[in-house]
Amino acid sequence: MKFPSLDRLKALVCVQQDNTRLMEAQYIALSRQLPMMYVILLINTLALAATHYGIAPLWLTVYIPVLLTLVGGLRAALWWQSRGQPITSEQIFKKLTRTNQLTVFIAFGFTIWALLLFPYGDTYTKSHVAFYMAITVIVCIFCLMHLPSSAMMTTAVVNIAFVAFFASAGNATYTAMAANVFLVSLAMIVVLQNHYGEFTRLVNMQIRTEKLSDDNQRLANEDSLTGLPNRRQFFALLDRELDHARQDETRLAVGMIDLDGFKPINDSYGHGVGDKLLRQVGQRLRAFASEQLHVARLGGDEFGLIIVRADDQNELIKQGQSLCRTMRQPFAIGDIQVSISASMGLVVFPDLASTSTEAYEFADYALYTSKRETPGELCMFSASQHQRLKRDVLTEQGLRQADVAEEFTLVFQPIVDIRTSRTVAFEALARWVSPKLGSVAPGHFIGVAERIGLINRLTPVLLEKALHAAQLWPADIRLAFNLSAHDCSSMDAVEQLITVIRQSAFDATRLDLEITETAVIKDLVQAQRSINAFRELGCGISLDDFGTGYSSLSQLHALPLTKLKIDRSFITDIHQNAASFKIVKSLLALSQDMDLQCVSEGVETEAELQALRTLGCTLVQGYLFSRPMPLEQTMQWVGSPEEPAVAVVL
Repeated sequence: MKFPSLDRLKALVCVQQDNTRLMEAQYIALSRQLPMMYVILLINTLALAATHYGIAPLWLTVYIPVLLTLVGGLRAALWWQSRGQPITSEQIFKKLTRTNQLTVFIAFGFTIWALLLFPYGDTYTKSHVAFYMAITVIVCIFCLMHLPSSAMMTTAVVNIAFVAFFASAGNATYTAMAANVFLVSLAMIVVLQNHYGEFTRLVNMQIRTEKLSDDNQRLANEDSLTGLPNRRQFFALLDRELDHARQDETRLAVGMIDLDGFKPINDSYGHGVGDKLLRQVGQRLRAFASEQLHVARLGGDEFGLIIVRADDQNELIKQGQSLCRTMRQPFAIGDIQVSISASMGLVVFPDLASTSTEAYEFADYALYTSKRETPGELCMFSASQHQRLKRDVLTEQGLRQADVAEEFTLVFQPIVDIRTSRTVAFEALARWVSPKLGSVAPGHFIGVAERIGLINRLTPVLLEKALHAAQLWPADIRLAFNLSAHDCSSMDAVEQLITVIRQSAFDATRLDLEITETAVIKDLVQAQRSINAFRELGCGISLDDFGTGYSSLSQLHALPLTKLKIDRSFITDIHQNAASFKIVKSLLALSQDMDLQCVSEGVETEAELQALRTLGCTLVQGYLFSRPMPLEQTMQWVGSPEEPAVAVVL
C-alpha cells in the first residue's frame, strides 16, 4: 500500500530522475554556484575560528576548522573542475544524489561545530556564532536553490538546531533572533520553491521549443508520405558524403530511381491508391537502407540513392539489380494487386562525376537511358554516355538557339499498298541542319528535345510545313505526322496543334497523327482526351511502334484508333525469325478484329516482303520501296503510275 504523504516527502528530499533535461540544467547551475557557496562558508568558518582562537580549545579553533576547510575545499574544487566537462545523464543523477546525501552531514558538521563554540567568550563572540549560523544558512539556501531537496535539508538541519538551541538559552534576545532566523528561512524557502517552479517551467518550455524545432527540422527534411528523407535532405547528405569520400579517397555511387507504370495506376485507381503504393515502395526501399546505403524520395515517383564506399563495381551492380527485381514484385493494396517496375540510373564518384551536381545530372541521364532503352533495369553511367551527354548539351544549346522555321526541313517516305503497288500515304520525317553543329540525326535531336521539353516548340512549325506540302499531292494520298508524348500531355498543347490544322488548307480527314504506345501508357486519361479532340476534327490516329510497349488490350479498346503500325524490330528478318513471324501474325489478326488498318514498318528485303504477303499484310513502308525524299521528289513519285505516297515522324 502506498502512502501519498510519504511519496510527497520522498519527492521533496530526493533528486527526480524523470526529467533528464531538468537534471542537466540543475547540474550546470550548481557547478557555477556551489564553489562560491563553499568559499563563503569556509571564509566565514575561518573568521569564526579566529575570533575564538585562544578562548576555546585548540581542537575547536584549529583542528576541526582545518578538517571542515579540507572537506569544503575538496567539494568546491570538484565542482569547479566539473564545469563544462561532458557528462552523462546517469553521472549527473549520481552526482546530484551524492550532493543531496553529503548536504546533511556537512550541514550537521558545521552546525555542531558552531554550537560547540557558543559557550566560550563574551557576548560578542556568542553573537558571532549566532550571526555565523544565520548568515550561513541564507547563503546555502541561495546557492542550493536549483537543488531544492539539498536547500531544504540544509535549512532544516541548521534551523532546527539554531532555533532549538537559542530559544532554550533563556535569553530574550537570543529567542528573538531564533524566531527571526526561522521566519526569514521560511520566507526564503517559499521564494526558493517559487523560483524553482519558474526554473522548471523555463526548462520545460525550452524542451518543448527544442522539440518543436526538431520536429520542424525533421519535417523540413522528411517526406511526409513515405517517411524517407526528402529532396532537401538528400542533397545535403550527398554534399557531406562526397566530402567524406574525397577525404577518405573512396568511391561513392549516386542513383536515381523512377517508377514505370505508376501514373496509369494513379489515374485508374485514384490518388489514394497511388499514395499507398508510394508508401509501400518507400518501405521496400527502406529495407535496403543501411549505413552504407541512403534512400530518399525526391518527389513524385522519383527516388534517390547514395551508396558510400562503393569500391566493388560488381557488388554495386548486384545491389542495383536486386533493388529493381524487388520493385517488380506485385504490390497488394487492399483488394487491388498492381505491378510496376523501377528504372534506375547509377553513376560512380570520382570515376565519372566530380561534384554533387554532376553526380545528380549523370545519374539522371543514366536513368533516362534506362527508361528509354531498358525500362525496369539498372543502367550504369558510362564513358560513352558521358560523351553522348556532352553532345546532348551542345545539341540542347543548338535547339534553344535554333530558328525552327529556317533550320528544320521535312522529308517524306512512302507507305505502299502491296496489293496494288500504289503509294497511299507519305510519312513526314524531320531533318535539322544547324549552322553550328551541321546535320544532326533525328534520333538524336528528337530525344534531346523531348527530354528538355522543347519538342512542343518544334511540332507546330513542322506540322504547318507538312500540311502545306501535302496540299500538292493528289487527294487520295494521306499525310502521317508523328506526335511526341509531350504534344499530347496537355490540352493546351493539343489545342495549339488543332489551331494549326484548322488554319491550313489541308483536309483534316486525310491526316493521320501517329502517337507512340509509350505516350498512351504514360497517361491513358490524357491520351484519351487528346485523341478524342483530334478525332472530332476528322484526323485518323495511328498507334506507332506497336508491340514495343506495355499497353493492354483494354487500353487499346479505350482509344478511338484508326491504324496500328508494327515496329520495325519485328519485321527485320521476319522470314528467318519464327518468334517475330508469330508476333506479326498475331498483331495483324488483332488489327483485323479491331477493324483497324495495319502498317508494317522497316521492310528492307524481298524476303521480308514475301513473308508479310504470306501473313496477309497489305500496307508496308521501308527502304525496299524508297528512302525518305524531299518534297520535289514526291511530286515525281506520285506522278508515276506505279508509285504513290506516306506519313510524318519527328
